[in-house]
Amino acid sequence: MDELLAKHRKEQKDLQGRITQKKKSATKKTRKGVNDECERMQRDLTEQQQAEITNLNGDSVEAIESLEDLSLEDGAPTNGESNEDKTTQPAQDEPSPSPESEQPTARGKKPNRQKARLARRAAEQAAQAEAAAEEAANQTNYRGNEQEVMDAVFKKLGLREVEVTPDGHCLYSAIAKQLDESGVGLRPDPSRIILQPTTQSRIDTVASPQHDGYRAVRAVTADFIVEHKEDFEAFMEEPLDVYTRKIKLTAEWGGQLELQAIARAYGVDINVVQKDGRLEKIECGEMDSFEEEEKRKRVLWLAYYRHSYGLGEHYNALFEQK
Repeated sequence: MDELLAKHRKEQKDLQGRITQKKKSATKKTRKGVNDECERMQRDLTEQQQAEITNLNGDSVEAIESLEDLSLEDGAPTNGESNEDKTTQPAQDEPSPSPESEQPTARGKKPNRQKARLARRAAEQAAQAEAAAEEAANQTNYRGNEQEVMDAVFKKLGLREVEVTPDGHCLYSAIAKQLDESGVGLRPDPSRIILQPTTQSRIDTVASPQHDGYRAVRAVTADFIVEHKEDFEAFMEEPLDVYTRKIKLTAEWGGQLELQAIARAYGVDINVVQKDGRLEKIECGEMDSFEEEEKRKRVLWLAYYRHSYGLGEHYNALFEQK
C-alpha cells in the first residue's frame, strides 16, 4: 500500500506541474479550453487512483469490516452453561421483555482507519492540485500579452509577419528573406566590404535564400566585423577571431552588434519591433545617397520576441502589406 500511495503522490505532483505549464502558455482565446482540459486531467487521475486503491484493498477491507461486525455476545457459553441453557432458560426475577425490547439492537460499525487515511490523503492531493491550478491562473501570461502587443503594432504599421524557424539562425534567416524579396540580394556592394573567398563561395552556393540564405548573411556579417574591428572589438567579451568564427560557422544567436554590421554591410536600415511595442532603428547612415524608391526597399523589418518561443529570444521577418 505504501508503494502505491508514493506512486500516487508522484503522479499528482507531475500532474500539477503539467497543469501549471499549460495555464502559463494559454492565451485569452484558449484559456477556457485549457482550464477544462486541466480539470479533466485531474478528474481522470483521481478516478484512476481510486480504482487502483479499490483493486488493491477490496477483498481485505471487506474481511476487516466483517471481523469488526462480529458481536462478542455470540461467543461460547461460560460457567458450564450449554447453548441450549443460554437460549431457553429465562433469568430469575427478571420481568418478561416487552415486544419492543425483543427487537435486536443494531451495533454501529467501527470506523475503518485505513479508509479514513486514504480519504484524507486524496483530499490533500486534490487541494494541492487546486492550489497549483489557482496559482497558474493568477500568473502573468507573458506569451499571450506579448503576442497581443505585437499584433497591435503590426496592424498599426501595416505589416505582415512571416514565421522563421526558431533556431540560432533566426536573425540571419529573417534578414536573408527580406534581402532576397526586396531585390537588394545576398551579395553586398563591393564598395562597402571586401569579401573573403570563402564568403563569396558561400553566397554562390546558396540553394534558396528562403531556406539557407542565412549562411551567406552570417559570412558577410563576420567579414564586415573583421574589416571594421575598431568599431566592434571593444564590445566583445572574447577575442575577435573566436567571436567571428562563431558567427560564420555555428548557430550562435545574433544581437545588436550583428545588426549593426548587417545594416552597414548591405546599406540597409533595420527596424525592430520590440516585445513591448517599441520600435528600435538600426541605421546604415547612407540613405541620403539613394533615390526614394531605393530607400524604401532598403528598409528591413524584424519582430523581436522574448516569451513566445520555447528557445527564448527569437526574430521573425516582417513585410509591408500589399
